[in-house]
Amino acid sequence: MKEILLLKLGELVLKGLNRGNFEKRLMKNLAWRIRNCGEFKIYCMQSTIYVEPQSDDCDMDAALDEAKRVFGIVNISRAAEVEKDIDKIISVSKEYLRDTLSNAKTFKVEAKRSDKSFPKKSPEICFEVGSALHDEFENIEVDVKNPEVLVKVEIRDRAAYVHANPIPGAGGLPVGINGRAAILLSGGIDSPVAAYMMAKRGVELFGIHFFSYPYTSERAKEKVIELARLVGKYAGNIKIAMVPFTKIQEEIRANCKEEYFTLIMRRFMMQIAEQVARENNCGALITGESLGQVASQTMEALGVTENGISLPVLRPVIGMDKEEIVGIARRINTFETSILPYEDCCTVFTPKHPRTKPKLENILEEEKKLPFDALCREAIENIEII
Repeated sequence: MKEILLLKLGELVLKGLNRGNFEKRLMKNLAWRIRNCGEFKIYCMQSTIYVEPQSDDCDMDAALDEAKRVFGIVNISRAAEVEKDIDKIISVSKEYLRDTLSNAKTFKVEAKRSDKSFPKKSPEICFEVGSALHDEFENIEVDVKNPEVLVKVEIRDRAAYVHANPIPGAGGLPVGINGRAAILLSGGIDSPVAAYMMAKRGVELFGIHFFSYPYTSERAKEKVIELARLVGKYAGNIKIAMVPFTKIQEEIRANCKEEYFTLIMRRFMMQIAEQVARENNCGALITGESLGQVASQTMEALGVTENGISLPVLRPVIGMDKEEIVGIARRINTFETSILPYEDCCTVFTPKHPRTKPKLENILEEEKKLPFDALCREAIENIEII
């Protein structure tokens, strides 16, 4: 019996003349993700991507696990391929789904007849396959509203396919189809979630992390690398620019009013990040800022920190509360790493009473006390790419 993976496309099917580009990017991403699972043939027909093993040593379980995290796919099925003959479809259904149906109480059959030349219509296929399975397995009854097992029979151009209970895919759009952007990774809970959300919208990620050794430890740096690896399970490989930030923070502490420390620090970050992003072909910056969550994320503070850069700033979690963000972090397995007790540079020299409604002219006046451009240049010159 030949087994295959059927991957159903999500919102890609709504695309117009450029749909082919989305499908090609998705298949390229998928091929890269399952490259270590064996030799597979990947092609797209009728809004479905077919993943066919080309040898007996292909690891179908591993390929399925990888495919679940590829953006652009809405659901996935392991299916048996069978000749387009109703008797053979029934025979294969009994054999292929035996373990699943033997341990169930209710079932339902759905049929889709894409090949209109097939002599039986969808209701007839459902009736004949359903009747045969009901006779074969005495433990199951039909439940058309809430079945424990949903048996699917698809009559397509090349063959028929039998499968049950499709599993959810990652949804979204293929990574890379909407360009590249730089994500400011802090090591906290929010920025990995923001990275994941923009990757889901088809954005290729380039990471930027500001570290302040010895105020922040090597473990804090390793934590950020691990977060990028975890997000990379969905987004693909992520390079990270490690920006040395110690000298900048020390200069701010020595020369500027304490209430403006965080805002001036974040302005440095944004302007350095913009230069690094442009040098690495990024068309936007991404942050994990959530409106009102901390003093530097008020509407006024965001306006001040964004002033002076021209790249768009994408903030996918801006309207979410912490509970919502944590929920996604748990789902994508970044939460436990994010809460490890290794502080990032944002917690260094935190003012006791930060300004929540800053005025830009006051910030600019404070920045005159610093060799702003020279400090940015020095930090960029000493970046390490991981």
